[in-house]
Amino acid sequence: MASLSSLSTPPAGAANFATQGAPVARRGHWLWVLALLLLAAGLTWVLKGYQLFQATMVLCYAIALLGLNILTGYNGQISLGHGAFFALGAYGAAIAMEHGGLPYWAAIPVAGLACLVVGYLFGRPALKLEGLYLALATFALGVAMPQLLKYKHLEAWTGGVQGIVLIKPDAPWGLPLTQDQWLYLFALGVTVVMFLIVHNLLSSGTGRAMRAIRDHALAAEAMGVDNRHYKSMTFGVSAAFTGVGGALSAIAVQFVSPDSFTLFLSISLLVGIVVGGLGTLWGALFGALFIMFVPNLAEQVSKAAPWAVYGVALIAIMFVMPGGVVGLLRRMQTALRARENRGG
Repeated sequence: MASLSSLSTPPAGAANFATQGAPVARRGHWLWVLALLLLAAGLTWVLKGYQLFQATMVLCYAIALLGLNILTGYNGQISLGHGAFFALGAYGAAIAMEHGGLPYWAAIPVAGLACLVVGYLFGRPALKLEGLYLALATFALGVAMPQLLKYKHLEAWTGGVQGIVLIKPDAPWGLPLTQDQWLYLFALGVTVVMFLIVHNLLSSGTGRAMRAIRDHALAAEAMGVDNRHYKSMTFGVSAAFTGVGGALSAIAVQFVSPDSFTLFLSISLLVGIVVGGLGTLWGALFGALFIMFVPNLAEQVSKAAPWAVYGVALIAIMFVMPGGVVGLLRRMQTALRARENRGG
């Protein structure tokens, strides 16, 4: 009969298996990501016309939601006005292309940099505000932005109520792609880069400091975290990501106008990160799908009261998935693993 000590000692090779489990899991995760990227790239030749436009807009919204999730999901600051940064990014790219003569690929980082500066400058004085007060301050920004874009002294740059018309770029290097196909692939490439940047940011000490402030600001400050710096920096980075999404959307839509960036856009972005999953990277993608397709589906269900259908669908989702789509998938994965362990 085996002794008690031998029963408590792990079998040979168990330690190696435990240490190798995490890399194997990570390798499997990246294989799934690669498969998803190949599938997304393959959609270039499957989708046509308006469907490709919708897919491109999903990517634009995903980048914007990624930015808002950095602020709200990972740093705990609530924003009801991120549509303003989406608008600022769209107009930044449009002005850079129309008046500055920049190519579309150069206008996007310029728009993101402009949003980074504005977001940091807005976030610095907003440090004195917390919770609902910060939400109201960003709400005011979202309300004011369309009116600022119509301001008569800025009409020479913004086009006033008539907006700015853009030209969709052609595929470079003689590639046999239509404008819609190239723009979708370009947006997919930008999305991958932005997701990688956020993944690396959250894995760094900066990301840990951001989450520490979210979980307990006083404890984080006691541990030496500069709350003022990290909160302002997070606001700026969040605005930059949302601005890049707005810049891509302006190129895809080929038009920007103040009435395209109403307060409802800010609310939709907030709804998107909640539906997708707060504090998750993949939640941005699921939230973008919700923003793009659920309003259209609601209108198909009832043309008389589409927003009533939208509201009912949103309430149902919150009851069924209180942690968002990613939260539901994680619960399903945990239940599946528990079942496999019981079976083993």
